[in-house]
Formats: sequence, C-alpha cells, structure tokens
Amino acid sequence: MISGPTHRSLFRFKASWVALVLLPPLLILFGASQLPKNAPKPLAHFTDIAKKAGLADPVVFGGVDTKKYIIETTGTGVAIFDYDNDGWPDIFIVNGTSLDAPASRKAPTSHLYHNNHDGTFSDVTQKAGLTHTGWGQGVCVGDYDNDGWEDLYVTYYGKNILYHNNGNGTFTDVSEKAGVQGSGKAWGNGCAFVDYDRDGHLDLMVANYVDFDLQTAPVPGARASCIWKGAPVMCGPQGLPAAKNILYHNNGDGTFEDVSAKSHIDKADGHYSLSVSTLDYDDDGWPDIFVACDSTASILYHNNRDGTFTDVAISAGAAFNDDGRAQAGMGSTVADYNGDGKLDIFKTNFSDDTATLYRNNGNGTFDDVTYPAGLGLNTKYLGWGAMFFDFDNDGWPDLLLVNGHVYPEVDSQHLGSTFQEPRILYHNNGNGTFTDISADAGPGITTASSSRGLAIGDLWNDGRLSAVISNMNASPSLLVNDVRTSNHWIAFRLVGSSSAPVSSPMTASAPAAPHFKTSRDAIGARITMKAGSRLFVNEVRSGSSYDSNSDMRVHFGLGSATKLDSVEIRWPSGLVEKFDDLAVDAFHTLKEGSGAAVKPERQR
Repeated sequence: MISGPTHRSLFRFKASWVALVLLPPLLILFGASQLPKNAPKPLAHFTDIAKKAGLADPVVFGGVDTKKYIIETTGTGVAIFDYDNDGWPDIFIVNGTSLDAPASRKAPTSHLYHNNHDGTFSDVTQKAGLTHTGWGQGVCVGDYDNDGWEDLYVTYYGKNILYHNNGNGTFTDVSEKAGVQGSGKAWGNGCAFVDYDRDGHLDLMVANYVDFDLQTAPVPGARASCIWKGAPVMCGPQGLPAAKNILYHNNGDGTFEDVSAKSHIDKADGHYSLSVSTLDYDDDGWPDIFVACDSTASILYHNNRDGTFTDVAISAGAAFNDDGRAQAGMGSTVADYNGDGKLDIFKTNFSDDTATLYRNNGNGTFDDVTYPAGLGLNTKYLGWGAMFFDFDNDGWPDLLLVNGHVYPEVDSQHLGSTFQEPRILYHNNGNGTFTDISADAGPGITTASSSRGLAIGDLWNDGRLSAVISNMNASPSLLVNDVRTSNHWIAFRLVGSSSAPVSSPMTASAPAAPHFKTSRDAIGARITMKAGSRLFVNEVRSGSSYDSNSDMRVHFGLGSATKLDSVEIRWPSGLVEKFDDLAVDAFHTLKEGSGAAVKPERQR
C-alpha cells in the first residue's frame, strides 16, 4: 500500500510540483483566457485542446458524404491507460478504414499517444508496434498475464487483436497464440476484461454486432430497413443475422478458451450487441455484464457463480424502456448517480428517442427513471459514447454524451437531424435529477461532430477529469474544463495480489471453492467510502462507454469534505479491507493485503 505518511507527503509534493512546474504550459494549452469576460461563472466550460496537445491524426471510417453499408457507420473507441507505468495516463485511439481507400494512400492505423507530462502528447505508434490496419471498432484494457503492465485488446470487423505489453514501450500481437482472434468472419464491437470466476486471471468478454458480408449486403433502398423517413439509406441491422457474443476464459498460461457455450453466454441470441459494461449490480461479490444492443432488447448477464450466466434483463427491468419497447442502444456507463450505494446503468440510443437511466432498486431489479431524472428532454440526437464523471468534484456523478448520426443523407435531404451533432452535458443536482447545461458549457460541448467513442481520465494528475473522443473522419477531441472549483477529490489505483489466495467459501446455493484471487489490476474490486452523511461506491472497471476504456484509477469528487470517515475495498478474492487516514486531493495506490481486514457482513 502507498498511503502512509511518507507517501502522503510524496503525493502532496507531487501535486505541488505539478501546479508550480506545469501550470504555465497547461494554462497556455487549456486556454484559461477563453472564459468569457465579465460573464457569470458557469458550472463548466470545456474547450477542445486536441490539436494543441498533439492529437492530430484523423480517424478514418467509411465514406464522408455517403455511407453505402452499415460497416461504415459504427466508428471507433478510445482508451486512456498508463502503458509505460510512468504514472501519467496515455491515450490510444482505434482507427478504421474505408471501402475505396486509394492504393497510393498510406493505410490508416490506430494511434498511441504518450503523455509528455507537460500537457502535450507524442505519437509513439510506430515505436510501440501498433500499426495494424482494418475496420477497427472497440478497445479494452487489462493486465491479462498479471505481469504489472496493461495490455490492449482491439476488436475489428475481422480478426481481433490482443496486444501484449512487453514492458519496454512496445507491444506484441499475441492474438493467435492466445486464442482470442476469433474466426475472422465476426464483427467484434465492445469488449471488457472481467474475472468472472474470480481465479485471479482476467477473462475477456466480446460483444459481436451482426453477421455481415460485403458480397451479399443489401444496398440503400433495397428493403424497408434501408429507408429512413422516406429516403434511401444504408441498411440498418434489421434483416441481417444477429451475431453471438463470445466469452474467453483465461487459462493462466497466456492462452484463453472460448467458453461461450459452456458459460451460456451464447444463449442470449438474436441481439445486435454493441457496448459492454461490467458491474456487480446485485452486490453478491460476482461480476455481472450489461450489453447495450441496437434495435433489440439489452442483455444483463447475471453471474450464477458456477461459471455460467443467465440473461435476466427482462425480469430485472433492464431490457426495455419504461414503455416496454426495445431501443437502439449504443453506449453504456455505470455509477451510483443518487448516492444510495447501488450501481445504476445509463444507456444511449438512436435519434427520435431518449437515452435511458436504469435506477438500481437494490433487490435485483431496475426502474427506468429517465423522465423523473430530467433526462428525457433530448430526443433529437443519436447518442454513442457516454460516461458518468464528476466534472466539478461536487460529489455527484455528472453525465457526458457524445453524438453523431449514421446517415449523411440527413443533411442533404433535410430529414430533421444533422450528421454532425453537439455533445450533451448533464449536471447532477444531487437529488436524483440532472440539468442539461450543454448550451453554457463551452465550445467543447456545443461544437458539432460525428462522435463515437468516449473515455474519461485525469490526464494531468491534478484531480480534474478530461474527455477524449473519437470523431468519425476527423481528428479526435480532447476536452478540458477551464472552470476551477474549491471542491475536493480523491482517487485510487488498486493493486491485487493474484499470488495470494484468500479463503472465502461460496454461498450454500453454489458449489464450494476453497480459494478466490484478485488479478493484478484488481478489475472488479469495489470501493465503498463514507464522508459525513455521504456514501460513495464504485468499482474498478474495464471497457464501458461506447467501445472505450476510461482511466481505471477510480475517482471520486468530495465536494467540501476534507476528511474521509472510512474507505473499504472488497477485493475479488473475498478479502474486505479498511484503509484509514487517506488524504484528500491525492492519488492513493492501495495494495491488497496491506489494509486492516474487515469481517464481511455475509460470506460470498
């Protein structure tokens, strides 16, 4: 554990060093002077500093003015992770391709940007060996071999890629050797690393969209699903065969086994699956999986604690909206938005519909509270990436949504929407409701783009969360908030001890297993924190949003609180530990086994 007096001093010194040494260049990059003069101070003012920061390479994805096939519409995800373990989050942006790319043009690749610690990033893609090209889709992060270095999994229309982090700034494609590349015929989309059996080795969930073949794909106007508001457009998923999702079990030796059938993941058939978010929604100590699905019911895989899953979305109230209607789900995000200690789910959807907020009732069910929460006003935009994040550190998770239509024809044929759309920023009012503050939240929010992936992270290690966005056929965005507050925060990097199993018997309803373990990066660990009358809960999570992976250091805004009453970590091993005297406005690295053991309220 790094949290004693010496290390707290180190963190305070680090924060002071950041403020003194980096403040001038960061102010230049962030454009503090861009705030309107003599105007009331807004809650947020986001500006896009991507080009100034060095994120200039465009995301290539299908046609610009027209899109003939659905493969040209889905776009790509982004990841924020510290690939070189220097303590500063780096950025990975998945790239795609196009149907008519000229042979004379260099094929587009994904891009890895190294954080230079001064507000800028350097493109290290070539050096890192991440130069694959193709129809890239999603990305998720996890240390699958527990060597202390975060690895990358990138989904494609075609073969997926597992990049092993070599620990020297380079990556190696080990997909075939590891057994996770797929058949080459599937359309991989969202993904997440998740230790579903709690053996200390990260498994891998992959959501597949549709079975698609360019040779036989229908063209715009060919059938009913290829016409939208009277105009011929690319054919949506309806009418195309749905693909089955895949779950890979980590064998602990660098290889994986496809356990989709054995785990019953494949029984949730007939869905057009997109993004993946993991959460222990029923708080039984076992990770569950939510999948947002296009034009079909969402999936909620309940972990049966015996290596199998059951889709309980319908009975749990998370499959449809409050009208009992399936929506066109794109992205999803998880947080305890109302401070009741239960993890809730938010999902973006197609235009002419609302996004959906599922409130966790704490009894295995959810309620659609979209309208009571004030989130039913925006129906014009087509949502993709979404993330809960506390942009003002007031202690209540806010919401950022990025949007963009799939039909370029909405512009040329005036179909009531625009292809490029602004973002939406909702401020959490702290009473179960949200307020749309987009119009006053700065050009980073109001500027229209055709956006897809979204990841959130503390890129500057100063407690301020920023957003990285993948924009179709344009450069990415890096949004920073120019508004400073006096609110406090705390963030955690958790380190599991995968070599030290902890006894924790199963419940009586499941087969007994003597030991569980925690993976090195502690994915699935739950943090429960109390400060005054407030309860804070979240988990270490891979994947989520739309095909993206946010900074896995868990961040909490604290408002005016300057002291924590308690911090408890429930590790996947079953060990529950308490950590005391943790300073606010600092990062803390907490290692499993270094806290004070707490007897769990019930055996898991």
